[in-house]
Amino acid sequence: MTRRVRYCVAMSLDGYIAGPNGEADWIVMDPEMDFGALWAQFDTLLMGRRTFEAAVARLGASTMQTMKVVVASSTLRPEDHPEVTIVAELTKSAMEKLRQQGHKDIWLMGGGELFRVLLEMEEVDSVEVSTVPILLGAGVPLLPGVDQRTALKLTNHRVYRSGVVSLDYEIQLTA
Repeated sequence: MTRRVRYCVAMSLDGYIAGPNGEADWIVMDPEMDFGALWAQFDTLLMGRRTFEAAVARLGASTMQTMKVVVASSTLRPEDHPEVTIVAELTKSAMEKLRQQGHKDIWLMGGGELFRVLLEMEEVDSVEVSTVPILLGAGVPLLPGVDQRTALKLTNHRVYRSGVVSLDYEIQLTA
Protein backbone atom coordinates (compact mmCIF):
# COMPACT_ATOMS: atom_id res chain seq x y z
CA MET A 1 0.00 0.00 0.00
CA THR A 2 1.29 3.43 -0.92
CA ARG A 3 1.93 5.81 1.92
CA ARG A 4 -0.40 8.76 2.15
CA VAL A 5 0.58 12.42 2.22
CA ARG A 6 -1.54 14.09 4.88
CA TYR A 7 -1.64 17.85 5.34
CA CYS A 8 -2.15 18.16 9.11
CA VAL A 9 -2.29 21.74 10.28
CA ALA A 10 -3.74 24.15 12.83
CA MET A 11 -5.62 27.10 11.37
CA SER A 12 -7.25 30.22 12.79
CA LEU A 13 -10.96 30.65 12.16
CA ASP A 14 -10.12 33.25 9.51
CA GLY A 15 -7.91 30.85 7.57
CA TYR A 16 -4.32 31.47 8.69
CA ILE A 17 -1.79 28.79 9.66
CA ALA A 18 0.68 31.30 11.13
CA GLY A 19 0.55 34.91 12.19
CA PRO A 20 2.00 37.81 10.16
CA ASN A 21 5.50 37.12 11.50
CA GLY A 22 5.20 33.34 11.31
CA GLU A 23 4.15 33.08 14.95
CA ALA A 24 2.23 30.08 16.22
CA ASP A 25 1.73 31.17 19.84
CA TRP A 26 -2.03 31.31 19.26
CA ILE A 27 -2.31 27.53 18.72
CA VAL A 28 -4.16 25.88 21.61
CA MET A 29 -2.47 22.78 23.05
CA ASP A 30 -5.70 21.12 24.06
CA PRO A 31 -5.13 18.41 26.72
CA GLU A 32 -7.82 16.26 25.05
CA MET A 33 -5.67 15.97 21.91
CA ASP A 34 -3.42 12.92 21.91
CA PHE A 35 -0.32 14.30 20.20
CA GLY A 36 1.61 11.09 20.88
CA ALA A 37 -0.95 9.07 18.93
CA LEU A 38 -0.86 11.65 16.12
CA TRP A 39 2.95 11.55 15.83
CA ALA A 40 2.89 7.73 15.91
CA GLN A 41 1.01 7.66 12.59
CA PHE A 42 3.97 9.14 10.71
CA ASP A 43 7.61 8.31 10.03
CA THR A 44 8.31 11.21 7.66
CA LEU A 45 7.86 14.96 8.01
CA LEU A 46 7.71 16.98 4.78
CA MET A 47 7.98 20.74 5.06
CA GLY A 48 9.27 23.90 3.44
CA ARG A 49 12.22 25.94 4.64
CA ARG A 50 10.24 28.44 6.72
CA THR A 51 8.33 25.68 8.50
CA PHE A 52 11.57 23.78 9.09
CA GLU A 53 13.24 26.83 10.64
CA ALA A 54 10.18 27.54 12.80
CA ALA A 55 9.84 23.89 13.86
CA VAL A 56 13.48 23.66 14.91
CA ALA A 57 13.19 26.95 16.81
CA ARG A 58 9.90 25.99 18.48
CA LEU A 59 10.20 22.24 19.01
CA GLY A 60 13.94 21.72 18.92
CA ALA A 61 15.78 19.41 16.55
CA SER A 62 15.60 16.51 19.01
CA THR A 63 11.79 16.36 18.67
CA MET A 64 12.15 15.36 15.03
CA GLN A 65 14.99 12.84 15.48
CA THR A 66 12.68 9.83 15.34
CA MET A 67 11.38 10.96 11.95
CA LYS A 68 12.83 11.26 8.48
CA VAL A 69 12.69 14.99 7.80
CA VAL A 70 12.46 16.18 4.19
CA VAL A 71 12.74 19.91 3.54
CA ALA A 72 11.74 21.42 0.20
CA SER A 73 14.12 24.32 -0.27
CA SER A 74 16.20 25.86 -3.00
CA THR A 75 18.16 27.97 -0.51
CA LEU A 76 19.17 25.58 2.31
CA ARG A 77 22.46 23.78 1.75
CA PRO A 78 22.54 20.03 2.53
CA GLU A 79 26.02 20.31 4.08
CA ASP A 80 24.63 22.79 6.65
CA HIS A 81 21.84 20.37 7.65
CA PRO A 82 23.13 16.80 7.45
CA GLU A 83 20.35 15.57 9.75
CA VAL A 84 17.65 16.22 7.13
CA THR A 85 17.07 15.50 3.46
CA ILE A 86 16.91 18.70 1.42
CA VAL A 87 15.11 18.57 -1.91
CA ALA A 88 15.59 21.58 -4.18
CA GLU A 89 12.55 20.73 -6.31
CA LEU A 90 9.67 18.40 -5.52
CA THR A 91 8.68 16.59 -8.70
CA LYS A 92 6.24 13.75 -9.27
CA SER A 93 9.17 11.30 -9.36
CA ALA A 94 10.64 12.72 -6.14
CA MET A 95 7.26 12.30 -4.44
CA GLU A 96 6.92 8.74 -5.78
CA LYS A 97 10.35 7.90 -4.35
CA LEU A 98 9.47 9.50 -1.00
CA ARG A 99 6.21 7.51 -0.79
CA GLN A 100 8.20 4.27 -1.26
CA GLN A 101 10.81 4.95 1.45
CA GLY A 102 8.91 4.34 4.69
CA HIS A 103 6.09 2.38 6.26
CA LYS A 104 3.88 5.03 7.84
CA ASP A 105 2.19 8.10 6.38
CA ILE A 106 3.95 11.35 5.45
CA TRP A 107 3.04 14.45 7.45
CA LEU A 108 2.95 17.52 5.23
CA MET A 109 3.66 19.93 8.06
CA GLY A 110 2.72 23.58 7.79
CA GLY A 111 3.65 25.55 4.72
CA GLY A 112 0.73 26.88 2.69
CA GLU A 113 2.96 27.36 -0.36
CA LEU A 114 4.21 23.77 -0.27
CA PHE A 115 0.64 22.56 0.24
CA ARG A 116 -0.43 24.54 -2.85
CA VAL A 117 2.37 23.09 -5.00
CA LEU A 118 1.69 19.51 -3.92
CA LEU A 119 -2.08 19.94 -4.24
CA GLU A 120 -1.65 21.16 -7.83
CA MET A 121 0.55 18.09 -8.49
CA GLU A 122 -2.21 15.88 -6.99
CA GLU A 123 0.25 14.64 -4.36
CA VAL A 124 -1.86 15.34 -1.26
CA ASP A 125 -4.23 12.62 -0.07
CA SER A 126 -5.95 14.33 2.84
CA VAL A 127 -6.36 17.67 4.60
CA GLU A 128 -6.68 17.50 8.39
CA VAL A 129 -7.37 20.93 9.85
CA SER A 130 -7.74 21.82 13.51
CA THR A 131 -9.53 25.17 13.56
CA VAL A 132 -8.49 27.22 16.59
CA PRO A 133 -11.05 29.72 17.92
CA ILE A 134 -9.11 32.88 17.17
CA LEU A 135 -9.21 35.54 14.47
CA LEU A 136 -5.69 36.62 13.50
CA GLY A 137 -6.66 39.19 10.87
CA ALA A 138 -3.50 38.55 8.84
CA GLY A 139 -0.78 35.96 8.42
CA VAL A 140 0.15 32.94 6.35
CA PRO A 141 -2.98 31.57 4.61
CA LEU A 142 -3.89 27.90 4.63
CA LEU A 143 -3.83 27.86 0.83
CA PRO A 144 -2.34 30.87 -0.95
CA GLY A 145 -3.11 31.69 -4.58
CA VAL A 146 -4.57 28.48 -5.93
CA ASP A 147 -6.27 28.58 -9.34
CA GLN A 148 -8.18 25.31 -9.11
CA ARG A 149 -11.04 23.89 -7.15
CA THR A 150 -10.47 20.73 -5.18
CA ALA A 151 -13.38 18.69 -3.93
CA LEU A 152 -13.10 17.27 -0.43
CA LYS A 153 -14.99 14.53 1.40
CA LEU A 154 -15.41 14.81 5.17
CA THR A 155 -14.14 11.62 6.82
CA ASN A 156 -13.96 12.60 10.49
CA HIS A 157 -14.64 15.47 12.85
CA ARG A 158 -14.23 16.26 16.52
CA VAL A 159 -15.08 19.21 18.71
CA TYR A 160 -12.86 19.79 21.75
CA ARG A 161 -13.84 21.55 25.00
CA SER A 162 -11.28 24.27 24.20
CA GLY A 163 -13.34 25.21 21.13
CA VAL A 164 -10.92 23.65 18.66
CA VAL A 165 -12.74 21.85 15.84
CA SER A 166 -10.81 19.16 13.95
CA LEU A 167 -11.98 18.27 10.46
CA ASP A 168 -10.47 15.50 8.32
CA TYR A 169 -11.07 15.48 4.57
CA GLU A 170 -10.02 13.14 1.77
CA ILE A 171 -8.99 14.83 -1.47
CA GLN A 172 -11.38 13.94 -4.28
CA LEU A 173 -9.25 13.78 -7.41
CA THR A 174 -10.85 14.66 -10.70
CA ALA A 175 -10.83 11.98 -13.38
